[in-house]
Amino acid sequence: MAASWLTDAQKAALKATADAMSAPGKGFLASDESAGPWLRAGHVDAKKIPDTAENRAAYRSMLYKTPGLSTYISGVILHWETLFQSDADGKKMVDLITGNGMIPGIKLDKGYDKSGIPGTAVGPLGHPETWDKGIDDLDKRCAEAYAQGARFAKWRNVLQIDPANGLPSELAITLSSHNLAQYATICQRNGLVPIVEPEIVPNGKHGIEACADATEKVLVAQFAALKLHGVYLEGAVLKPNMVKNGLEGPRATAEEIATLTVTVLKRTVPSAMPGIFFLSGETTLDEDNEETATLNLNTMNKLFPTLPWSLSFSYGKALQKTCIVTWMGKKENDAAAQAALTSRSKANSEACKGAYVAGSCPSIGAKGNVEMQGGAY
Repeated sequence: MAASWLTDAQKAALKATADAMSAPGKGFLASDESAGPWLRAGHVDAKKIPDTAENRAAYRSMLYKTPGLSTYISGVILHWETLFQSDADGKKMVDLITGNGMIPGIKLDKGYDKSGIPGTAVGPLGHPETWDKGIDDLDKRCAEAYAQGARFAKWRNVLQIDPANGLPSELAITLSSHNLAQYATICQRNGLVPIVEPEIVPNGKHGIEACADATEKVLVAQFAALKLHGVYLEGAVLKPNMVKNGLEGPRATAEEIATLTVTVLKRTVPSAMPGIFFLSGETTLDEDNEETATLNLNTMNKLFPTLPWSLSFSYGKALQKTCIVTWMGKKENDAAAQAALTSRSKANSEACKGAYVAGSCPSIGAKGNVEMQGGAY
């Protein structure tokens, strides 16, 4: 019997949370940036906002208090700092989230060391292949997060594509898959639903077919590792990359992205897993990343309306860029910024049903795009 190390009560609680996270038409607000989200928004104006703990708390509390946000957002992923923060009125961030009808989650990986896996090739990110740190004290941090009110968690491993150098390598895929599986079991032991995130970054000159091949290979290995470690799939969700071309490769259409992404998922993801929540991924500087992410998700659900799991979103800057540029660190802009967040969240909710109309959601667009600070995340 799968996950026999969990009690029936533990399984029931995990499944209830995973099912609530995967509610139809709802996705995640990824709010787990280590620095101010404006530094990762990729917009020239956003970089003018000072990155202080006070500003981060002010901005994030504004997000979490957005009226009616739970109509479109089921869960909010927090950074460790935010999990223990309060707003200017002394209200805990987790209480703002639960009070607004959403589930708090927590980012638990500690990132990776760019020195990488010894002997692996340097990829398009400029460093060897990697895996994330943080397993050694994860059990303790899971218990602390649960006690603070978190009910799910996120752990992201980064894989690179370079067909000429054999990336992603079998070694990197194996280490990443087992690292994520070990994290998932520790989370479930502590009552947290794990988001399993093996991200293949789009950096490189490869075509979409190379990404399809790599994504299928990674997901086959990932679910084999989850099985080997005894992860309870009904109490977990997947956060994969969409199958797309490299940033410097031949540009694929939304229909090609949708078809190859769903084809790979149908070949690899068991129906026991309730939800799949895409990361938006990097886009080129001439693209509107918010609109592009929404259209890609919409095309998948429009072309494939009947699937064994929900196809939804777990977006950071693809939900927040217009919101951030509207806010600009000013309290008097809170309501307008919340309206921007609501509009893009609603657009992605519609995309979960294949019902989004292109261009119907206001966006700051591609004008003012700059390289995202801090590189790939």
